[in-house]
Amino acid sequence: MRRPVEGEVHVHYGQIYVESDPDSFGPDLQESFAGQSAGLCGAATPGALWLSTGLHTGSVGFTVEVHDQAPPLDPAWEDVVEASFRPVSAGSALVQWAGEASWDLALEETDYRVRYCAQGMDEAHRQDTRLDDEPQLDCYLLQFWPAPPAPDRVLKQTSATAAYWHDYARRQPAPPTPAERAEAERQARLAQEQAEEERRLAHER
Repeated sequence: MRRPVEGEVHVHYGQIYVESDPDSFGPDLQESFAGQSAGLCGAATPGALWLSTGLHTGSVGFTVEVHDQAPPLDPAWEDVVEASFRPVSAGSALVQWAGEASWDLALEETDYRVRYCAQGMDEAHRQDTRLDDEPQLDCYLLQFWPAPPAPDRVLKQTSATAAYWHDYARRQPAPPTPAERAEAERQARLAQEQAEEERRLAHER
């Protein structure tokens, strides 16, 4: 087991991400949770994870672990969810809001199971903002291990904040299938080609 991140990270708007697509500007909230039954860790966008925190702005405790197999679940965690994740490049990183800072995770391009554990979400949500000289309010553990894709699930729910995010996820429509994505991209290319041809003909006229 290795820990590429251990200590505190800064969050804005109650969010932080795992990103692996160098051409992406980061995941979208609605797309990240599309079709999921579990909130907190949005994994519906290929190659990205949207991680929600109780604190709106400030530093939270945060640890990332990479395991060879599924680790035991510590019952001390108040809220726990799992999802599946596959990096789309060799450059996976934990990324703060707006790319203010990042930590290399050195994940392989393979299928992982992800477990996101949280503690203190409700108190952090009530406080909203944590200043540098104030005590830590909430902390998180993000664990990866190789595993075939499987549906996301809620392992444990304690906080009202987690309940809110679970409800949000369940109200999002399912994401498009790979075939539907490919067809949408094909239609977009055809539309672009048609528009370029129309501009060419208009120029000739």
